Amino acid sequence: MHLYNVPWQDRYALLGILGGFIFITSAQMLGLYDSWRERPVITNVQTTLNAWLMTWVFLVVLAFLFKDSSNYSRGVLLIWAVMTPATFILYRLFFRIALSHIRKQGKNSKRIAIVGAGKIGTHLSQVIHENKWLGYQIIGFYDDKKEVLDSNINNFPVIGTTDKLCDDAKNLEFDEVYLCLPLRAENKIKQLLNDLTETTVAVKYIPDLFTFDLVHAKWTDIKGLPVVSVYDTPLNSNSSRVIKRAEDIILSSLILILISPIMILIAIGVKLSSTGPIFYRQTRVGWNGKNFQMLKFRSMPVDVEQNGIKWGGAKDKANTKFGQFIRSTSLDELPQFLNVLKGDMSIVGPRPERDIFVEQFKKEIPRYMQKHMVKAGITGWAQINGWRGDTSLEKRVEFDLHYINNWSLWLDIKIIILTVLKGFINKNAS
Repeated sequence: MHLYNVPWQDRYALLGILGGFIFITSAQMLGLYDSWRERPVITNVQTTLNAWLMTWVFLVVLAFLFKDSSNYSRGVLLIWAVMTPATFILYRLFFRIALSHIRKQGKNSKRIAIVGAGKIGTHLSQVIHENKWLGYQIIGFYDDKKEVLDSNINNFPVIGTTDKLCDDAKNLEFDEVYLCLPLRAENKIKQLLNDLTETTVAVKYIPDLFTFDLVHAKWTDIKGLPVVSVYDTPLNSNSSRVIKRAEDIILSSLILILISPIMILIAIGVKLSSTGPIFYRQTRVGWNGKNFQMLKFRSMPVDVEQNGIKWGGAKDKANTKFGQFIRSTSLDELPQFLNVLKGDMSIVGPRPERDIFVEQFKKEIPRYMQKHMVKAGITGWAQINGWRGDTSLEKRVEFDLHYINNWSLWLDIKIIILTVLKGFINKNAS
């Protein structure tokens, strides 16, 4: 018997069984077999790949220790390494699509009750109503406020008070209950949790994140003690910083090699178009609020800012003719790859602002300084979504904070690819 023109041996079956056992264990550790209902597709894919990677690392270590790798065909192992996770992912996608279709028809659904007809409960009902593929059917709200009793919220009835909730839970009127009460209702939450222990319904608690602007908060724990990361970023991890820095060094080195002929031509153009230095250095605010000198190809006469510096108004600034061209095409930004190689900047991150404006903006724009929790970037999530040049600073900060809260290597790659595909022409920097 042959497998891909390689004689079949029992060791391949043994490897498959061992690999399957390790994969199941890894997947269990990573939570792959938890409920799929609320989990995004990309999370399922990433968890599957991470579990498979852990499996391969374990197998490689075993092969090294037992000096057994030479007994296996590299071609067979390569096919197995690629086809197995692909099959797992396709299998899960197929069942997810099938289940979503079934759930949209009202089948395979869970009946849920929402305690609290306030902002949190209302928002939860809207999310569930707009995402029927989740497979949740809201039977209604329970609230002790007299003014909302017997009314409808988002087309869902307010059934009764929290006293009725416990009776309905005992009668199995619903499968799950979501407690959406404000944090100040601590005693009521404790009472409900105690009363609901006499039932078999699943109880879930959604804290009042809106009160403290914790929408992007993440839950962690310290030896079982729950902790909410209110203002944090994945890049606070040393391993993430190493990955990010390696990404910057490798990509900026390759890019500088590729664009060096273009940079030489631009340098000649700057020198011939007006007197003065080739590079223009600006003091910008970067990581942890520290200043650095950001490089650009000079697009303006040397004395253009002698009467003061004004934020924005790119179209009104006195550029040279050649400078106008490199500014509108963002070619003046190319020297910033030298800043990246040096470590002052990153390829992807929030665009840095001049120090004299940061002092003003941090007083006017909420959470503005939090964009400095990571290194400034040449391109970013805000820029590929159209918020660049003379556009709303509030929207830019909003998108920058989304990037900071959700950083991953894959997100960086996505932003770089979209930057290339969407081009570098900046209509706000002519």
